[in-house]
Formats: sequence, structure tokens, C-alpha cells
Amino acid sequence: MGSAVVFGTIAVTFTVGLGLSLSEVMSARAHDTADVTIGVVGPRLEERGAQAPSTTAAAAITAAINAQPGTRAQYGTARTQAAVAGVAGSVTVVAFTGDASWGGYRMVSGRWISKPGEAVVPTPFLTVTGTQVGDTVTLDDRGKAVPVRIVGEVFDTRNDGMQVFTDAATLRAAEPDLKPASHHIAVKPGTDLTAYTDTLNARLRPLGVTAHTGRDAGGSDMVVTLNTLSALLTLMLVTVAALGVLNGVVLDTRERIQELGIHKALGMTPRQTIAMVITSVVVTGLAGGAVGVPLGVALHRWVMPAMGAGAGLRFPDSIVAVYHAPELTLLTLGGLVIGVLGALLPAGWAARTRTATALRTE
Repeated sequence: MGSAVVFGTIAVTFTVGLGLSLSEVMSARAHDTADVTIGVVGPRLEERGAQAPSTTAAAAITAAINAQPGTRAQYGTARTQAAVAGVAGSVTVVAFTGDASWGGYRMVSGRWISKPGEAVVPTPFLTVTGTQVGDTVTLDDRGKAVPVRIVGEVFDTRNDGMQVFTDAATLRAAEPDLKPASHHIAVKPGTDLTAYTDTLNARLRPLGVTAHTGRDAGGSDMVVTLNTLSALLTLMLVTVAALGVLNGVVLDTRERIQELGIHKALGMTPRQTIAMVITSVVVTGLAGGAVGVPLGVALHRWVMPAMGAGAGLRFPDSIVAVYHAPELTLLTLGGLVIGVLGALLPAGWAARTRTATALRTE
């Protein structure tokens, strides 16, 4: 019975952690922390090769955003292609105008870019090029050599991880006309997003672009799906563990049936009988939870990096360290829940057993 509780707690702890980690992966992959976006609707326009606005329009869009009351921060993104020594074909270069450090890009190691000439890259880029944080690589952009120093490793899975993130000023010599195709805006706390967007769109309408509130619905739907699957798997594992406890409690109750008959003869009520049987698993449930939760956490911490390594990725700490005190407390009490669920049926059977029948049982 104790083994069933420990197994169930380990399995539930691992499954809950896996669900939380996968949700974090989707969130980290989306880079989707902006309150308002321009040029990003559904499938991201910059990923479909959307045309950037003219230089005049790009400057006007930025000016409209900065002039809008309630704007806390904003950055633009432009995409281009460049060649890198050791890489077949070209890599995608994402160039930022403005500070994108708040944009949801999760760092695996190092830091975010802070000035022109610096870059952050995903793990696959480091693996393919044989570089590491601190090295300098040269981008061949439009026939011009653009050296960039890698200052950080970022979590990103797009384009098979063959991307370079840098400041737009880094590419100015090679592409002086490079302009952002999308804009990402964070508003000040307490700002009415609907009113903010309506007012901003009135400014943007002559420029032929539209601002939208909210985040990528596709990513949200995927998170809901993952959470649902995680909940179903957790329910299945709890059921299996509870069945193991049920088997143990049934055997223990049958061995004590004469003792129960004596108690019934002395006046024990059915409710007291149920309470006695359930109480017998409380210590086992709590002990199993206390043992199973640390083992489940250790299993999760071993499996998640292995899963990432299998895909050629390294995960940020935020994806692996998903357990906090409230979750751990509830998971520890989960051992008690498993024990109680497994004891309910035997307790009901013991309560319904007639006194004479129990006393005659050998």
C-alpha cells in the first residue's frame, strides 16, 4: 500500500511538472508579452516574409506609438538573411529597433543585447557553428562583413534555431534601409487597452496599418490543450495508484474483520467504522507523499534537460524550475488524497458488514 502511494505521488508530481514545463516552453517560444502589436496577427507576418513599410511610414508609426499616452515601452522587429561561415545556406537575422529585453525572450546563459555589435543566438546556432557565448562571428549581409559578438544564448526554436538576434544598428552599414515590419508595445499599468488601441488606430489609419490587442491565440489554445492532457494523465495515474491502495486496504480490512465485529458489537456506528478504516491510511498517505514528491521532482529535473538535449536545445531555468512551495505542499498532500480515495470502497464495505457476519469470520 505504501509503495502504491509513493508510486502515485512520484507519477503525479512528474506529470504536473511536465505540464507546467511544456506550458513554459510554449510561452518562451512565443515571445508574446506585448499588450498591443502592429503587423503581428495570427501567423506572424514577419515569419511569412511581410513587406516592411516605407522609411517615412516606419518613422511615422514609431512616432505615433511614442506619442500615444499610456505607452510604457515599444520595439520593432525586422528580418533579413545573412550567411555565416560553417552554415549551409543562410540564417535569419532578427534586428530590433528599441529595447526588446522585456519582449519574452528567455535567456539560457549570458545576457540580452545592450548595444550595436552584440548578438544573442539559440543553442542550435552555437552547436552548428561550434561557437560559444563570448565568441565573435561574422555575418555576410549583402556582401558586407558584419562582425557580431555573441553575448548570450536565447531559447528559440524557430527556423530550427538558426537565427541571430541583434540591434538594427548593427546592420546599418550593410542594410541602411532595413525597417521594422512589426511593432510590439507594452502599456503602463491601469491603461485601458481597448481605448488605447482605438486611439492609436486613429493615428495609424492614414499609414495603412492597424494595431491589435491581445496575444497569439494559437499559442493560448496549445497551452490549454497541453494543460487538459496533463490533467487527464494526472487523473489516470491517481486512479491507478488509488486502485493499488484499495487492494492493500481490502486485504488489511479482511484480516481485521473480527476486530471490526467486536467494535460493532460494542456499539461502533457505520460512520465510525468508515472513519477508522480511512484513518488507517492517513499516516501511510502522508509518508508516501513526503517520500514521493522529492523523487518526482528529481525525476522531472533529470527528464526535462534530457528531452531538450534530444531536440538539440537547452532549456532556461524557468522551464525546469517550475515547482514552488504551494505546488509542493499540495502534491505532498496528494499522497493523502490517493490513500483516502483507495480506502473509501473498503471502508464502505466494512461499514455495511453485519456484526454477526463479522464475528463468525475466521
